[in-house]
Amino acid sequence: MTSHILVVDDEAAIRHFLQRALEQDGYEVTSAGTVEEASSALELNRPDLTLLDLKLPDGSGIELLRKIKSRVPRMPVLMMTAYGEVATAVEAMKAGANDYLIKPLHLEQVKVVVERALSEAALWLELEHHRREQRRRFEKDFVRGASEKIKEIYDTVEKLAENDSTSVLIQGESGTGKQVIAQLIHQMSPRARGPFLEINCAAMPKELLESELFGHERGAFTDARDTKQGLLEMAHNGTLFLDEVGEMDLGIQVKLLKVLEQMTFRRLGGTRDIHVSVRIISATNRDLEASVAQGTFREDLFYRLMVLPVKLPPLRDRGQDILLLARHFLAELSQLFHKNFRGFAKGTEQKLLSYSWPGNIRELRNVIERTVLLEDGSLLEPHQLKVAPSRPAGASEGPLEVLRSFLEEGWDGQGGIPFEEIVAEVEKALIVRASRMTGWNQSRTAELLNVSRDKLRYRMKVHDLRSQDLAA
Repeated sequence: MTSHILVVDDEAAIRHFLQRALEQDGYEVTSAGTVEEASSALELNRPDLTLLDLKLPDGSGIELLRKIKSRVPRMPVLMMTAYGEVATAVEAMKAGANDYLIKPLHLEQVKVVVERALSEAALWLELEHHRREQRRRFEKDFVRGASEKIKEIYDTVEKLAENDSTSVLIQGESGTGKQVIAQLIHQMSPRARGPFLEINCAAMPKELLESELFGHERGAFTDARDTKQGLLEMAHNGTLFLDEVGEMDLGIQVKLLKVLEQMTFRRLGGTRDIHVSVRIISATNRDLEASVAQGTFREDLFYRLMVLPVKLPPLRDRGQDILLLARHFLAELSQLFHKNFRGFAKGTEQKLLSYSWPGNIRELRNVIERTVLLEDGSLLEPHQLKVAPSRPAGASEGPLEVLRSFLEEGWDGQGGIPFEEIVAEVEKALIVRASRMTGWNQSRTAELLNVSRDKLRYRMKVHDLRSQDLAA
């Protein structure tokens, strides 16, 4: 799409010079010689960028700049000024100008500055679109819940959101919605217009995680061909969510502690401190106090992260929230897959409530998704829902422990074996273990597991290991 530029200058020769040069570069150009003409042009066809002279015969360029910025804050405005008026140009920058050019104008410089300003504006629009989409998806997917335990959580979240600088640690079993709570804190805070970035600290090797967090300078290591911003830098004025923070290497923990205390860091290979304003929200399903005792997690970092802890209850302790969430997922996924499910049969609701949901909300959604995809009907019947009605002894230990107990001790005839959950956990454990052995190289991991690379990537996506792609 062709960008539209408005050139405002009282000298016809300059207007003609700029219009001809910019049109040759493919821009659509409108010119004006006065404040009145410029105002009319702005009303008639709003440009993507304005080149504006400081001195105009019927008014001040700075006053027109303020008028533009009050109506279209994000439109780039480049001021044009004579050599002896640099001080006035500085005043224009304070009033919102994006840059300034000194007369006599140099064509190549004009083109570079114009292209840069338009690129920055396009990047901002893309970022805003992404944020709006993120907020829209979040609002669509978010289900508050009605249980007393979850109400207490949301009361705490509202208080946390008010203070947008204090670090937060979210604890809970896998699948309880730690990421959702982190996003909620961000969306309700003054940082909501800033970025929300996230990274899984267990998903990549130490060296890659360090580079992703802090960035690197060109030549910092063998493959560092260009300077790269890290997530901390990119999350400036926003929120950075560190999932599985308990898996972070001790060396990176030291650097993270400095960020939390001073809001400064250096890129890998860098020599200057970079100052940021970032809220750090962390999450873990580990017992960090035990990790501190074992020496795998720094005590000072633990207390720095634990300033405002949030403990999420498992789904099995949320009572009727199970049905509330299940109905939400059923309606959403029925629409997505063009199915006609309107609700659950009475026996199905009892089946949902009797299952312990060791995978929590994530498992509930996956079960509903699989069922809706494979079954048909208006009411989802009990036989269509593939979950075990209860768990065998030892089930609280986790799927792999249940498998071990079953193989060693047999089955007591009560309840059933969570077959699909066990198979999924075994598959996931194999992928993670093989990936660690191969340094997260997907081709070598696929070869080790005797599967195709495409099948490996698909299974990683199924098990929510998509972030491993970054380390391939």
